[in-house]
Amino acid sequence: MFLLPLRQNYSHSIPVMYDQHIREDVFYLMLYVGVMVLNLIASCYLLLRRANAIAPDVTPPVRLRRWTAAFLCASVLSHLWYMPTFYLTSVEEIKMVFFTGALFDFLTVFPLAIAIMLVMLQDRRRPLWPIAVTMAPIVVGMTVCTATRSDTIPMVLYVYYLLLVVGLIIYMVRATRQYGRWLRDNYADLEHKELWQSLMVLAIILAGFVSYVFELYGPFYKYIAQANGVILVCFFVWRVETISDLSSTQTLSLDANEEPDAGETMTDDGEHPLSGFPPTAPDRIGLLLQRHCIDTQLYLQHDLTIHQLATAVGTNRYYLSQYFSRQGTTYNAYINGLRIDHFVGLYRQAVAAKQGGTVRKLAQDSGYRNYATFSNAFKQRMGKNVTAWIKEGDGEHQSSES
Repeated sequence: MFLLPLRQNYSHSIPVMYDQHIREDVFYLMLYVGVMVLNLIASCYLLLRRANAIAPDVTPPVRLRRWTAAFLCASVLSHLWYMPTFYLTSVEEIKMVFFTGALFDFLTVFPLAIAIMLVMLQDRRRPLWPIAVTMAPIVVGMTVCTATRSDTIPMVLYVYYLLLVVGLIIYMVRATRQYGRWLRDNYADLEHKELWQSLMVLAIILAGFVSYVFELYGPFYKYIAQANGVILVCFFVWRVETISDLSSTQTLSLDANEEPDAGETMTDDGEHPLSGFPPTAPDRIGLLLQRHCIDTQLYLQHDLTIHQLATAVGTNRYYLSQYFSRQGTTYNAYINGLRIDHFVGLYRQAVAAKQGGTVRKLAQDSGYRNYATFSNAFKQRMGKNVTAWIKEGDGEHQSSES
């Protein structure tokens, strides 16, 4: 969709996408209309349906849902605008529709796609105005092309667009890694929160652009272009339905030089009013964690956040984050370490008592709702998967994983 506007056949001044072969390809026209209808259905679904069909137990961010619906609606309008080019025969008329459609795409579709990827990252609310700034040169260039019907400017826009896509990929890789660190610093359970899949969208965008730059067009390419559209629709709807809204449990990871929460005051002797201990003392926080987290098995609570744990032990998340940092670990690793140790204890008790049960059941009893999450955490903690651990460490005992 938003990759199509810049591709032209300069020798004939007619967009390659709308050549005679495509006009005669009825199946392709049906596919083109089908993708447009798919975008329309998905947009209406996200706007009108409140409950999730893909993941009913997940509450997604409303803001992300609305931005995605806007993107899909803009895609529908983009498809509608380009449809007359399938039937027009005048080069000048096709060129005008082409340039005007390109301008619309760079004013709506492409900026909305970037906005969606930024809104997915919930560690902080990133400003969206830089999108308008980076898109301004392309919009100006396409406006000039539309007004003058010139074929000389698009080649310059190719280069700028390529730099923009590469820059976006670099930024999103860094932002996604930062987001992952933020999750590990603040959440015990990462399911329905991680966003590495957003890089898939960038790969699709880059692949689509490269096909234009190296002139990989023809009968095969036109179907790939529409297939990319289907992939984008499916990906965005799936992502919206499966990502949890973290705004209600927002617990930003503070920098080392950031002050504690303003509402969390100290007593005259520098002690925290909830704990009776100086919260900066690592040994004191260790004692508090032992008393209020380990002894009470608070770590078994699903989706326990660092803010909730800090409140339970009588400190704040700043000091608690500093404590985990000094220990060379993260909040997520700390909680999962306790859960895996709890699982090991349950397993050995079950074996000693010759009780029945499954690994999955014991994993659930250890605070995990998702077995894949447990499996990954177990491997990180023990250095081997649970099956190998059972065979190598307790080979004489039997256990079922199903």
